[in-house]
Amino acid sequence: MALGSGLGYDAGMRVLIGMVVVVMGMAAETWTGTVVDVMCKGKDLASHTRECAVNCAKGGYGLVLADGKFVKFDEGGNARTLGQLKKLGREKDLKAKVTGELAGDVIKVRQVEFQ
Repeated sequence: MALGSGLGYDAGMRVLIGMVVVVMGMAAETWTGTVVDVMCKGKDLASHTRECAVNCAKGGYGLVLADGKFVKFDEGGNARTLGQLKKLGREKDLKAKVTGELAGDVIKVRQVEFQ
């Protein structure tokens, strides 16, 4: 059956686009935790600073979840996180909500919101 058969081409395209949007939206997950650079992921999070995270950006970032698990960000997520860190008005307590898709052990980050 061809796309739009019995619906008309425009109506068929709207249905197809709507289905793609729904599928994409279903794949997104949200995590909360503490943002930390890869170099400092095993260190004391309470004393970790924004300045350290910005200076150690080259290694990338990830999120330490409530259970202590560290999940690394993809390259796009690293860039988004660095941009947000540079604008952040506080030096410690780098808690954030991250939205994206988990691909293996890496989050493909769509959004980083510091709490």
